[in-house]
Amino acid sequence: MAVKIRLQRHGKKDNAYFHVVVADGRAPRDGAFIEKLGTYNPNTNPATIDLNFDSTLNWVLKGAQPTDTCRAILSYKGVLLKKHLLEGVTKGALTAEQVEAKFAKWQSEKDALIVGKKDRLSDSEKTSLTKRMEAEKLVKEAKAAKVAAKVAAAVAVETTEETPAVENTAAPSAETTSTEENNA
Repeated sequence: MAVKIRLQRHGKKDNAYFHVVVADGRAPRDGAFIEKLGTYNPNTNPATIDLNFDSTLNWVLKGAQPTDTCRAILSYKGVLLKKHLLEGVTKGALTAEQVEAKFAKWQSEKDALIVGKKDRLSDSEKTSLTKRMEAEKLVKEAKAAKVAAKVAAAVAVETTEETPAVENTAAPSAETTSTEENNA
């Protein structure tokens, strides 16, 4: 029986997440499995991988074959590196202490890279937010200037319209008084 470590799809359309499982190679993708090893969510940035490290390592040492995507996930989490180092112990090339030291060093470097990526993403998000706020502020100022210009133009038109109207009403009254005087 060929035992595979593979992904089992869950979630909605266009929003899938996966369970990492050990299953018989002949079983359907979402069918029966032997053991659930963890989860993988590619929808987050960086992707969220929750894996039972010891159980996964145990299955890989027993000969379970990961699929291509699972191989990449296991490599990312360090399961395949640990397997490689443990094989060196069985061959006599390394000691258990050396294996633990090398793996701990690799793990700390990997964690630093992940934290750095998360920091860069949050910084870029903050800078893009400030840029958008500044652009919005400029647009608001431009609209306010246009409105102020329209209001000033409307006030100027109203004052010019009111002034001739006052003069026209004053002139006929003078004419009417002079015509009234002529008639009398």
